[in-house]
Amino acid sequence: MSKLFDDNKPIFLQVREKIEDQIVNNQLKEGEQAPSTNQLVNFYKINHVTVSKGVNQLVDEGILYKKRGIGMFVAEGAKEKLIQKRKAAFVEDYIVSLVREANKLGISLDEMIELIKKVQGSDNQ
Repeated sequence: MSKLFDDNKPIFLQVREKIEDQIVNNQLKEGEQAPSTNQLVNFYKINHVTVSKGVNQLVDEGILYKKRGIGMFVAEGAKEKLIQKRKAAFVEDYIVSLVREANKLGISLDEMIELIKKVQGSDNQ
């Protein structure tokens, strides 16, 4: 298997996330043609069914749409949809546990904000 993928997560989800990342990062813009299933199969050297499963989930969610005989395209509003979905997941996956742990440790909101600013500042260097 390719080193491009993490063994701890299904490959179809990782293919899907790579396409999502391209949309969020403006590498794929709304209305632009997305890579075809065959292109993704050849690039990643993985099974066609695996790629199709990830791409079809994006179609089902309205992130991509198919033009028969032409290919897949990024839907209008796809970037905003993805950003909103990721923000909600960020809150659920990180913020909720952060606040719970801070409460257990008696860390105030002001202290949390200062700690976040400190970490964010060290990331910018």
